[in-house]
Amino acid sequence: MTAAAPAGHLELDTRVALMAAAERLFAEHGLGAVSNRQIAEAAGQRNVTAVSYHFGGRTGLLRAIMTDHGERVDLIRGRHVRAVGASDAVRDWVGCLVRPVPEHLAELGSPSWNARFSVQVMADPALRSLVTEEALARPWLSKVLDGLHRCLAELPAEVRLVRGEMGRHLITQICAERERALAQGDPVRHGGWDRTADALTDAIVGLLTAPVTTRN
Repeated sequence: MTAAAPAGHLELDTRVALMAAAERLFAEHGLGAVSNRQIAEAAGQRNVTAVSYHFGGRTGLLRAIMTDHGERVDLIRGRHVRAVGASDAVRDWVGCLVRPVPEHLAELGSPSWNARFSVQVMADPALRSLVTEEALARPWLSKVLDGLHRCLAELPAEVRLVRGEMGRHLITQICAERERALAQGDPVRHGGWDRTADALTDAIVGLLTAPVTTRN
């Protein structure tokens, strides 16, 4: 006779199933079009209040999904940061910023939904603030931002801020487009994830180092 799984393992399995179902549904339909009941049913849970029970509500579920992926991306980023050391090259630090995201998405395989899910989350002002605050607390991302600020010290602070926002949108949107193309069976459209990383790195280096328009 097979022994029953410990209660803690069952709860963990349920949380993982709910997170996976929610990520897919939100990516495909948007945050506002998916109910907690639909998430529970898609995860194979007969208890329609499973989201509230395991995560305290929708915000807790969204946060858990973003934290799970964010921590895995930051581990990859750590390898890149250690590789560049104390570099003073903008491109090295942009690579540390950009490449961990498509590398993580490549590890997820296809189909994946995280990039398209992230677009939905970042479109919500409250959730964007929550995610950004948590991301900035991750040690390896903090080191990357410090490296970029050091390399771009001659840029006015407001220019760095605006260009940083532009870079974030590029990473989020282009990765989502690439993920969608893969899901639709169109892998040639954007090339592999490594090609996506190259293109984003090139674009963001150009963005950060572009001339600054001055006004009298």
